[in-house]
Amino acid sequence: MANRDYVKRGRGTGGRKQPARKKAAAPRRKPWRSGLIAILLVGMFGYGLYILNNDPEPPTPVVEVKPKPKPKPKEVLPPPPEEKWDYVESLPSREVEVKAKEQVVSKIPYIMQCGAYKNAQQAEARKLDIAFQGLTSQIRKAEGSSWYRVVLGPYKFKRDAERDKHKLQRVKIEPCAIWKESQ
Repeated sequence: MANRDYVKRGRGTGGRKQPARKKAAAPRRKPWRSGLIAILLVGMFGYGLYILNNDPEPPTPVVEVKPKPKPKPKEVLPPPPEEKWDYVESLPSREVEVKAKEQVVSKIPYIMQCGAYKNAQQAEARKLDIAFQGLTSQIRKAEGSSWYRVVLGPYKFKRDAERDKHKLQRVKIEPCAIWKESQ
């Protein structure tokens, strides 16, 4: 079989040369028409400029000057009233009593889970990422399954767990879930 070069052959010829086609004669153009149109357009443009230049200037409008009204005598304003506020002197000596709400300490501590993995190497890598943020975590193997959970805590207050969760979110360690630890 002969080695065929499809690139040299070209498109759609199928290897056959097609007969040369006769070119149709281009319609003969008449250059005098274009010149005539150009001369007419330039003439009309020139005539328009001539008419605009010879237009008489419009008359200047007459402005009537009205006499200015006499200014009214200014009314004298009364002096501003003296303010009778004593808070400037009384506030520094005043004491405000604030009673803070007592935080409710849950009997069941909170934990935060930051991943569950099928193999221990992935869990160790997540634990290492968390350790670089200054937090300690543990790996717990789920009972009855082969999953490894990366867990932080226990936290006495949910607020502490939320603070650590936001710290991990800032360095793109997510998703982390907070819930009460089941005993």
